[in-house]
Amino acid sequence: MLRRHFWTDGQDMQIRRRRIEGASWETIAAELSLPMLAVTERGYRLGVARPPAGSASPADLLREPLPSGHPASWDAITSGTVLEGRPYPLPYFRR
Repeated sequence: MLRRHFWTDGQDMQIRRRRIEGASWETIAAELSLPMLAVTERGYRLGVARPPAGSASPADLLREPLPSGHPASWDAITSGTVLEGRPYPLPYFRR
């Protein structure tokens, strides 16, 4: 008989982080010492069934935040919007 598992915030964070890093379900399940089917189902419920395209490497997760208007962050924000391909707007100060 299957036992119900009560998920903790730490386990959820580890599943999210490891999927972003590109880890397989088998690896994550082994790290959590849980059945792979339970971890896979939880991943689907958390919305991390597949690693995002162009997912960040572990080194990127430890970097400092990018400044406002940095091309990498601005492109990620405006991708798929009417602002896609437009330069970052410089602040306008009234005198």
